Amino acid sequence: MSKNPLHSWLLSVCLLPSTIGLTAPALADNVQAAIDWARQQPSAQQTYTHSASAPLIIAHRGASGYAPEHTLAAYALAVLQGADYIEPDLVMTRDSQLVARHDNELGLTTDVAQRPEFAERKRTQTVDGVSLEGWFSEDFTLAELKTLRAIERIPQQRPGNTRFDGQFEIPTLQEVIDLAKRLEASQQRGIGLYPETKHPTHFQRLNLAMEEPLLATLKRNGYDSAEAPVYIQSFEVDNLQKLSKLTAIRLVQLLWVEGQPYDQQVLGSGLGYQQMITPEGLKNIARYASGIGPEKGMIIPRDAAGNLTEPTSLVRDAHAAGLKVHPYTFRAENAFLPTSLRSGDVPSNRGDIDAELRAFLATGIDGLFIDQPDIAVRLRQTKP
Repeated sequence: MSKNPLHSWLLSVCLLPSTIGLTAPALADNVQAAIDWARQQPSAQQTYTHSASAPLIIAHRGASGYAPEHTLAAYALAVLQGADYIEPDLVMTRDSQLVARHDNELGLTTDVAQRPEFAERKRTQTVDGVSLEGWFSEDFTLAELKTLRAIERIPQQRPGNTRFDGQFEIPTLQEVIDLAKRLEASQQRGIGLYPETKHPTHFQRLNLAMEEPLLATLKRNGYDSAEAPVYIQSFEVDNLQKLSKLTAIRLVQLLWVEGQPYDQQVLGSGLGYQQMITPEGLKNIARYASGIGPEKGMIIPRDAAGNLTEPTSLVRDAHAAGLKVHPYTFRAENAFLPTSLRSGDVPSNRGDIDAELRAFLATGIDGLFIDQPDIAVRLRQTKP
């Protein structure tokens, strides 16, 4: 096997017929516009270096610390900052199209609330056992979603990002792939995709199951093997087990600090996240997945004062089970940092994220999700 799987995969797919040329002109224009925008941003200046042994840097929802999340602009900027993988969370539209949003509820990340033509679409429903009021992706066609524009999800912590509100569309999975392929060509390196299936049980109940459409889209674009630079992630278990029977693409079991995966609640299995991180639970995960994506506090917890404590055995136990470990989510703002690493009292100011990253890298993690990929790239390149 090549020492750089991303590079070897890139060379192999160059022999495949190009899928970019099959994209509609409007989509191609969106992709190039996002790349052009990203190249103008000050944080896009990175010299990329990576070795197979270095931890992967996964751009969490794109470079979401610099631009509204899950936009082509955020993904393009992440690549130009040096990220190894970009992460599109996926939800379904009414007409069975895969689009990139963190939630199927659209009110937090789009301008739908300011669109009178969609006012009557607002409703209340239960998603993953929680009652939510808002506008939902499954009530919109792709054409309707394309009229919406992205807004910053957390303006209190990222007021600078609000200057981009109303500028960017909701991208389809195919657009994200087109962006990655175009940047692979211009950057002369492999760029990985790390899609997450959001609310899979919910969408299955609506006859909008996303597993097979996701695999079909990936295969159509040349991603259909364990060597392809793709990880598919989910908090649920059943859909990952189903995917493991349908594809050789690597799968990652996401983990939360408490409770159960929603599909396990529905099944009444009693399987909870704490049980899943025991040595036996990790062995069970290894039967269908290549890695785990734990909330970072499961690796280094914080004490009552909000400071980092000693690492748990999770990384060691996961490695013993043959699993990679990619924790989430690292964010540079004070609001998200351990107490002792904050700089002043303003939540939106940046603190000492370098110290937090060093502490986690020392545990032996294999990759990490971060909103500001440039910081992790710089730290990785300067690591002794």
